[in-house]
Amino acid sequence: MQNPRCSFLILFIQLVSIISFCHYARQIRGEDNKTSAIEVDVGIILDLETNVGKVMNISILLALADYHANASRGAIKIVPHFRDSKRDDVEAASAAIYLLKDVQVQAIFGPQMSTQTDFVIDIGNRTKVPIISPATSPSLSVKENPFFIRGALPSSSQTKAIAAIVRNYDWRQVVIIYEDSSYGTGIVPHLTDALLEINTLVSYRSVISLSANDDEILKELYNLNTKQTRVFIVHLQPYLASRLFLKAKEAGMMSSGYAWIITDVLTSLLDSVDHSVIESSMQGVLGIRPYIPRSNELNNYTRRWRKRFRQEYPDMDPVELNVYGLWAYDSITALTKAIAKVGTTIIPKFKKADTTENLTDLDALGTSEFGSLLLDSMRNTTPKTALSGEFRIIDGELQLYTYEIVNIIGKGERSVGFWTEKDGISQKLKMNSKTDKSMNEQLAAIIWPGESIIVPRGWEIPTSGKKLRVGVPVKGGLEQFIKVEIDAKTQAVTATGFIPDVFKEVIQSLPYAIPYEFIPFPIDSPTSQDYDDLVYKISSKEYDAVVGDVTILASRAKYVDFTLPFSESGISAVVSVRNDDRKNAWIFLKPLKSELWITTGGFFIFIGFVVWVLEHRVNKEFRGPKHKQVGMIFWFSFSTLVFAHRERVTSNFTRFVLIVWVFVVLVLTSSYTANLTSMLTVQQLQPSITDLNDLIKNGEYVGYQEGSFVKDVLKHMKFDSSKFRSYSTLEEYSNALSRGSKNGGVGAIVDELPYLRLFLNKYCRKYIMVGPTYKAAGFGFAFPKGSPLVPDVSRAVLQVMEGEFMNNIIQKWFGNETDCPKQDGMAIASSLTLDSFMGLFLIAGVSAGSALLLFFLIFLYQNREILATDDSVWQKLSAIANAFDKEKDNSNSMSEEPSEGNEIQTAMLFAESEASTEILPHLPLQSPEIRISDGLGASPALEGFSTTEPGTPVHENITGAT
Repeated sequence: MQNPRCSFLILFIQLVSIISFCHYARQIRGEDNKTSAIEVDVGIILDLETNVGKVMNISILLALADYHANASRGAIKIVPHFRDSKRDDVEAASAAIYLLKDVQVQAIFGPQMSTQTDFVIDIGNRTKVPIISPATSPSLSVKENPFFIRGALPSSSQTKAIAAIVRNYDWRQVVIIYEDSSYGTGIVPHLTDALLEINTLVSYRSVISLSANDDEILKELYNLNTKQTRVFIVHLQPYLASRLFLKAKEAGMMSSGYAWIITDVLTSLLDSVDHSVIESSMQGVLGIRPYIPRSNELNNYTRRWRKRFRQEYPDMDPVELNVYGLWAYDSITALTKAIAKVGTTIIPKFKKADTTENLTDLDALGTSEFGSLLLDSMRNTTPKTALSGEFRIIDGELQLYTYEIVNIIGKGERSVGFWTEKDGISQKLKMNSKTDKSMNEQLAAIIWPGESIIVPRGWEIPTSGKKLRVGVPVKGGLEQFIKVEIDAKTQAVTATGFIPDVFKEVIQSLPYAIPYEFIPFPIDSPTSQDYDDLVYKISSKEYDAVVGDVTILASRAKYVDFTLPFSESGISAVVSVRNDDRKNAWIFLKPLKSELWITTGGFFIFIGFVVWVLEHRVNKEFRGPKHKQVGMIFWFSFSTLVFAHRERVTSNFTRFVLIVWVFVVLVLTSSYTANLTSMLTVQQLQPSITDLNDLIKNGEYVGYQEGSFVKDVLKHMKFDSSKFRSYSTLEEYSNALSRGSKNGGVGAIVDELPYLRLFLNKYCRKYIMVGPTYKAAGFGFAFPKGSPLVPDVSRAVLQVMEGEFMNNIIQKWFGNETDCPKQDGMAIASSLTLDSFMGLFLIAGVSAGSALLLFFLIFLYQNREILATDDSVWQKLSAIANAFDKEKDNSNSMSEEPSEGNEIQTAMLFAESEASTEILPHLPLQSPEIRISDGLGASPALEGFSTTEPGTPVHENITGAT
């Protein structure tokens, strides 16, 4: 029998074992006596000394509280572990290592600074723990760091919105002011690229050190104020930005004419900037920030957030909720949903390394399998509406949505428009968070610095007191275009002429004053300086502009920017006038070229021969002695020239040939007459050379203007550079042309059209413009590359050209060009060439040849018995020739040969029908006097192209008596 005490002991041991096993099993499942849920540890690293860190801290607490309040019984419990980085990169790294090593957190939110995040995301990549950070630096790449998830918009996402504002006001240059940190430098290359896409240059980059004192900031602002650009983009954190704007106000840079744009971080954290700074030094500033749509949920949350903030920081001044607090709430909410989605599929513990040899502290941390599952859910979230708007993460990057553009006025800011990447800028926003295109891409009325409502033009003349240095060419001659004089006593430079007058009128047309001074630049042979050297003075920063007869060329546009041309241009040539050909005894030969004369004469002979062949057998007028027949060939064909042929033709082939040939003769004679008339009446000035290629062939000298680019054009036209001669005045032009190449002059002057027209206006009877006109862009004013003056001056040029001023100034300096006959091009008659009549001769030749071929085919067919004989070839040819020379037999015809020189007309007898047979019972049906043609057509009396006198018809009066 077993001892009862032993039985009780055994039962007690079994009970303890069961209780221990259950407790152990609950520990494995993460359960304890207080709860039945699995705990997931999450690390939070913030700069709790900063307002932004405190704002995000409250938002994270509320997000976790909302999760646990809405979680079902038995759901996963999220345990946050907060660590303060204390604005130090090392503290942030130490906090991350502690959370991963000692706490073994499965995800980390933070740090909030980019420099701190840079090291923490490397640790996250090693341990496979997601790092959700609100750091905005573009240098932190989500592609290169697979476990990095950005819980805020990168600063590079706002660059297109800033560029859109710049383009909206047509600013061509801007200055970027940024702090010397990874936060500041990260945006610069992206912003520069965005501005280049809209053809806006970053004229200067101002870097402000984090340790810079007020004097250093003021010195840098004075430096910026000496430059032309007046548009500043500020990318600073609130503390440094406050000091900058205070000093900008002191430097007088917050007045009318200046434009300031602040980036999203500063705009979103304006509440952290001292209100006195905003009211005194930031009035009129434009800013952009992520757009947060208003909703009832956001209003309710804001009230909860303020209440919780007062509870956590009762001794602190009130701080407003900002977009970083909303992003923190939405990020933690997305994290809780990802943890809930993963569920209890795996125990949230770290997997240690297999070996402990040579392990560093980082390697000893191990890796998290739970974190990898979280990453899959966090890197791509479905679009959903959150407190901050549409919170959507794709490939670990928070996606861009709408930016709001605000204008700082009074103690706060006023919304003036919106920007989206798809629709651009608009004043209003539709319900679907898209901009309203009906607003014509315009912002609302903006109060600019200095309480001005006028949009700043974006640049000013430097305040250093220097005037715009304008280079002008100094040369002898052609003073109508530009003449530069230097006062011997005061050394003052004055410029007169057509071009300076245009420039002065253009400057006066600008809506602002530009002080300038002329600087002479000699262009002459001793210095060997030309217009290219003058233009290069701008790129070397010796001149701020160039005003003169400077042609816009592609080679020059590489170094400077030109305004729109204020004068048309082109390149042509002027040659001397030849003697009047009307006094030439052989001028009647000039209307036709020699090859056309020869071709015409050949066709006359050919057509005469064809007509003789076709008429020789059937027409007595084409028969007779051989010399008569040869004379008939020439006579008949040439008589058609004046339509004086009197010979009758009987063959239809001949008629066909003559119809075509008479038309050709008509065209030839009409063209000859018209051209000869033009030469004798209209033609007054005839050039000695009609083509520039003739100058090259003849090796003649060519003149051009001293210092002009025309010299290079002549080289490209294959002219020999040893044949070039340069001149400076119109008198030198005339003297060189009058002497000619053989007497120390030139055969032609090649220059731009404005100079040649001025030259011809003075010497309109002695010279003429010839040859093709080569296009050129015209005269323009030159400025440095990217100068903001170029678009304004170009618009002023158009305004001046469209007004009456241009006509008046042309009349003033060049006179009335209508006093001289217009001579652009060759308005003279020239000899006609064979090419102009090639088609006519081809038609005449084909028609005559076809008729001749058909005639011979019919003739050979009619005499086929000759070809069928056994005679030799020579005998057959002789027989055929004899048959051709033999007059065609017309004996079978009912006609009788009339006596030579007489023509008998048929007289038809009419009588009353009932008596005709009784009165003339023996009258034949056809009178023997009637002449019938030889079977080829009608009576010869009715044929031919001549107007021969017809014979008097013979009428027989037949009388009879009943």
